[in-house]
Amino acid sequence: MALIYITDGSGRQWEYPLPSQATCTIGRAPDNSIVLDDVRASRHHAHIVSGDGSFLLVDGTLVDGQIRRSSNRVLVNEVPCFEHKLKDGDLITIGASSLRFEHKALTPEPAVVDYDDTPLGRTQLLAFASDVVQSALESKSVVSSAADELVPLRRKADILSLLYEMSNTLGSIFTLDALFEKATDILLRVTPADRVLALLRDSGAAGSSDDDLSRFKVVAMKVRDPRLTEKAKNMAIGRTITRKAMRDRAALLSQDAAADTEFNVVDSIVSQGVRSTICAPLISDTRVHGALYADRLDPYSWFTRDDLQLVTAIAAQTAIAVENVRAHERLAREEVARANYARFLPAHVVQQIVEHPDSFKLGGVNQIITVLFADIRGFTRLSEQASPEKVVQLLNLYFSGMTEIIFKHGGTVDKYIGDGLMALFGAPTVTPDDARNAIAAAVEMQREMVNVNDDLRAVGFTDISIGIGLHTGEATIGYIGSARRSEYTAIGDTVNLSQRLEGSAQPEQILVSEETKKAAGEMLYKFLPRAAIAVKNRVQPAQIFEVEWRQVDTGNP
Repeated sequence: MALIYITDGSGRQWEYPLPSQATCTIGRAPDNSIVLDDVRASRHHAHIVSGDGSFLLVDGTLVDGQIRRSSNRVLVNEVPCFEHKLKDGDLITIGASSLRFEHKALTPEPAVVDYDDTPLGRTQLLAFASDVVQSALESKSVVSSAADELVPLRRKADILSLLYEMSNTLGSIFTLDALFEKATDILLRVTPADRVLALLRDSGAAGSSDDDLSRFKVVAMKVRDPRLTEKAKNMAIGRTITRKAMRDRAALLSQDAAADTEFNVVDSIVSQGVRSTICAPLISDTRVHGALYADRLDPYSWFTRDDLQLVTAIAAQTAIAVENVRAHERLAREEVARANYARFLPAHVVQQIVEHPDSFKLGGVNQIITVLFADIRGFTRLSEQASPEKVVQLLNLYFSGMTEIIFKHGGTVDKYIGDGLMALFGAPTVTPDDARNAIAAAVEMQREMVNVNDDLRAVGFTDISIGIGLHTGEATIGYIGSARRSEYTAIGDTVNLSQRLEGSAQPEQILVSEETKKAAGEMLYKFLPRAAIAVKNRVQPAQIFEVEWRQVDTGNP
């Protein structure tokens, strides 16, 4: 999996998953894959070409088949370069923005370890993370004649040192795989454990109880002696101790009484197959994320009370790191969703999707909307005379300006259709002003063509014009498609008639149906009657009106 971790010039941080067979563009312009808020970045500063598992960073953008380099260059690991095959850990610098490339092979799932119902040992100790941390923070006065008082102070210092190390180390990790890799490494280093495992709760298992082990999976396992790896994989996890630790939300040490000379057990017996085991839950304020599990494979070796406190401290820090990673992943997903949806939907709709993703599923509802179609006149002839790159450049300039206007008036861009676009007003939320907003957007789109043509002439194009059609009526609105790919759209006769009106519109003309005129009410624009048009599946011709947008009748409200 390949990721780019970005910190742009404004300090905003997010991550972007690189597609395996596509081009990722980077720059200041809003049509880039990665948009940088950085005045030192060019509008289209660089791009990453992926294919066959490799990723090539290229300084600049492709214009008319030629690479146009950026103004302020691209640095990779502080060295200027025009092209660079990215490697895991490469640091890309663009202006005041930094982008870190990570490309790690997908790691195989750890061996599936079953649970068994081995009873708890005769000796059991509970430890709460808050007590361990508080104990480490408390200090005592040291009397020089009582050297043995230095022992607990050293232990507290060790725990504080460990907490500091964990905080520094885990705070810089942004993936759960790397997090549990580090946590299990530390467990093996600071305790005598022969085997350590990390259990993680399914992030979608919000409704399950904390001790429902079917919702947890082993995400990491390490063994001190590599020769015992196969044995460790075949050894089960204690179901009883794991459930109890998660249910009580406290770390638990369980072991055979025969080994526990430290606990002054006189009447000791050997329990049936019970090893020395510690299980520490990963606890947040609201749930148990998982657990760290450590055991001794030698039946004549055991953990101490100090080991329990160390594992408890590690689990406490790991739980915080899990929360941070999941929050980071959630924000990254939201950032990607916002970037994708914001290309087609206004801000309030994007916010609704991000906050309530489950509400946008396959299916639809019938509601009254106003549909707007707009199309460039003479585009076929123009595209035949220009290179594909220049045609795409023209469309990007045109669509960028039109989309901003549609969003400004509360519309949703349903789709781009070649050189045309379809927009919805009243979806997903119906308002009394949908028809008025749609007409206002159409008028502003026609007026904006003056600026669009100025931009087009600056890059060598001739002027273009558009025709617009609008109709108001009932349509089916919703996500239509398959479970793997769907799009938010509208279907029905309302859509068909709107497209028919757009097809009848002359350059610089806005045609609206009688239904749209009635729904809009009185406006500052005159509605000039035009010849009715025949529409498929309608007995009566459709009455239409032209919006006189060039002159405003100030006598109307």
